[in-house]
Amino acid sequence: MNFSKFIGIQPASLFLIFMLLLSGCATQESKQNNLSNNIETNREPASNLRNVSYKPESEEGVNWLNDVYYKDAKGKSGEELKRTLHQIISKQDNISYDEAYDALEETDQDPNNHDNVLLFYAGRSESKSRRGGGDDDWNREHVWAQSHFKNNIIKSDLHNLKPEDVDVNGRRANRDFDIECDQSTCKKDEEAPDTIYDQNSWEPRDEIKGDVARILFYMAVRYQGGDGKPDLELVDKAGTSFPYHGKLSTLLKWHREDPVDDFESRRNNVIYEKYQHNRNPFIDHPEWVESIWR
Repeated sequence: MNFSKFIGIQPASLFLIFMLLLSGCATQESKQNNLSNNIETNREPASNLRNVSYKPESEEGVNWLNDVYYKDAKGKSGEELKRTLHQIISKQDNISYDEAYDALEETDQDPNNHDNVLLFYAGRSESKSRRGGGDDDWNREHVWAQSHFKNNIIKSDLHNLKPEDVDVNGRRANRDFDIECDQSTCKKDEEAPDTIYDQNSWEPRDEIKGDVARILFYMAVRYQGGDGKPDLELVDKAGTSFPYHGKLSTLLKWHREDPVDDFESRRNNVIYEKYQHNRNPFIDHPEWVESIWR
């Protein structure tokens, strides 16, 4: 049977329709490729070191950190060290704010129960499935409070995000970190044992005070202005607002009294290896804190 005669279309017309269909497919594929390219273009430049095999608990891993990742920081101190560390850790990949939920399930996984995460201030082990906005659920706490950086580009930075009970997160709000309150002005958070707060200040449990400090030190170095990002600074007072956070002297005290532990180090490694491919230098080299904020 002559198919073109059967459907009433001449062979030349059939050929033209066929070519137009091919052109349409190619155009659609081109659009998809352009979309993918645009997504990649909008990412921050990734560290070219991220594919290097890194074994953090070995002597080889320590040498790699010092001789490769932090090689430009050798022999530097003060503002020069701060600028150099900013250049190093600014090379990162971004994840979306939604993807941060999945990442936190890994970075803050309870080592004794892999179905749970450890809540930062509350300290309790909570099911990974209970994330969101309901009672007793957990959500994403910004240690450097969002209102103190006012920038959607950086709100998914995993180094600054921790899982926290929804209600505790709400009570912390955008308070600075300090210990300047007494029984007449302080309240105790019933869902976060050993956490107290007043109008301007939030004092978490002793076990994470150093973690808080090193997160804020990271933020103050990572975000130094440019590319649409704010210049974040630590100041020695409470009751601050954008682009500041405090209280510096308290954070320095907490950093000294609560040293880096295995949970904090593992978290730094997971963020580097699997997600952002940048590190918190004050977990790797706690002594750099005193060199910059002296």
